Amino acid sequence: MAVNWSGLVSIGVFYMMILGTGIWASRKSKREEKKCTGNRSEVTMVGGRNLNIWVSICTMTATWVGGGYILGNAELVYDPTKGLAWVTGPLAYAINLVIGALFFVKPIRSKNYVTLMDPFQEKYGNAVAAVLFIPALIGDILWIACILGALGGTISVVMDISSSLAVGITAAVAVLYTLMGGLYSVAYTDVLQLGLILVGLWLCVPFILANPSSANITLAAVTKLHQEPWIGRLKPEEAGRWVDDVLLLAIGGICYQAFYQRILSTATDAQAKITCFAAAVLCPILAIPSLVIGAAAASTNWNETSYGSPSPYEQGKAGMILPIALQHLCPFYVSLIGMGALASAVMSSVDSALLSAASQLGRNIFKNIIYKGASEKLILIVVKGSILLCGTMGAGLAMTTKSVHLFWIISADVLYSMMAPQVICIFYLSRRVNHYGAFAGFVLALLLRTLVGEPGLGLPDILPLPWDKMVNGHRYRLLPFRTAIMLTTMATILVVSCFASWLSEKGLLRRISDAETDTHVTYMSPVQTDVEEKTERTASLILST
Repeated sequence: MAVNWSGLVSIGVFYMMILGTGIWASRKSKREEKKCTGNRSEVTMVGGRNLNIWVSICTMTATWVGGGYILGNAELVYDPTKGLAWVTGPLAYAINLVIGALFFVKPIRSKNYVTLMDPFQEKYGNAVAAVLFIPALIGDILWIACILGALGGTISVVMDISSSLAVGITAAVAVLYTLMGGLYSVAYTDVLQLGLILVGLWLCVPFILANPSSANITLAAVTKLHQEPWIGRLKPEEAGRWVDDVLLLAIGGICYQAFYQRILSTATDAQAKITCFAAAVLCPILAIPSLVIGAAAASTNWNETSYGSPSPYEQGKAGMILPIALQHLCPFYVSLIGMGALASAVMSSVDSALLSAASQLGRNIFKNIIYKGASEKLILIVVKGSILLCGTMGAGLAMTTKSVHLFWIISADVLYSMMAPQVICIFYLSRRVNHYGAFAGFVLALLLRTLVGEPGLGLPDILPLPWDKMVNGHRYRLLPFRTAIMLTTMATILVVSCFASWLSEKGLLRRISDAETDTHVTYMSPVQTDVEEKTERTASLILST
């Protein structure tokens, strides 16, 4: 099949629209920098803390409704071994945003933090905070890879071009406008992208349902036609695994810097909570088109379509079922609009993940650990370099997998198992934990998660657990092991912290610092404002003369 040039031109138009919006927003960012009396870097990282409430709602929703979310939901519904019963994303995301609004808006905003790592650095100091930053960075990189892989596979399916080329172009565009305007570019492009997602995917649904090769989806939901019913089935023995999947996304979501970046960018706590509640309603609604498309694909006789036989599932392409359905079940120009919606979904999340990882690298690692005397200008240079680095790493990783759902889940898995206990403890059990407990918890979580393994990533499943079943030479875990690791890690943090405090009081261990017993003490290096930088330069000039 020849390269689909008209399709490429159409996708190019979508990209130019997004890039143009990013450039316009970058100019707004520069105007805000001039008006800002505080730190210029905060304009890049949290938008100067004055983002419009409507823009805030759109950017929060668009960040969560990314390529992994849309393609992953369709993949699960279409997969005859899973089905709708295993689609946990919409429910989990709604729970996540409600939990975030009720329990995490006020603590993170109470001290004008800029990143999620700020309270860790304040409490435990730089060394332990740097260690805890590792899973946060890995989670963001995997999320970027998931999102870029979603679009790379999509474009390669529909346009018949290399997946690697599609990933590279997408990463380049997202990196470019994120570099130019920081959070403003990310937020305002999210408004456009959310509109494209809403209109583009819903437009495709009636055409797909009306395709003569597709059976009635309500009949195929409970009847075996061309494959197993797409409604799916949840066996009683799998209930723990299902709950584990829900909690993985619901609790793991509170560990993403992208979430805190949005609630810190609003002017008040009330606006931050409204943003979360509104996004909690919108996320499940925006999942409906991909769920319907997945159901239609499961109801289709693919041998009667231009795709032919064997079916996408039999060819190992279940992860790309949504773009395959757009290409073979929709009129050509309608499928192009759907492709534009997918491209928008990808961009809306990848830019957020890029900025969140770069913000923590620039502020918490470079400024607070490597070079405490860094100026605002130098911090911004490091942030932009980090955006480029993270984009390159994510793009490289995106070229290694065919399953979008895999990276989506693994990203949340890393944060849920290793970071969720740390985040809960730092905000709600701060006076009972210290750096000894935090470090011990991290080491144990890393060890347990490694031993449990992950066949999808080639990590052997060494540690046997209760109720395991052997499937294709691998252990199928019926125990909710991620939640078990999370709870075990939290208990370890508390027990080790308590024991370390007792040893410290007896003089058997180095005294625990005031930063670990007084939550009002700040030990991070302050970032200079523009005025302070100018004053310091003037003083240096006078002294030198």
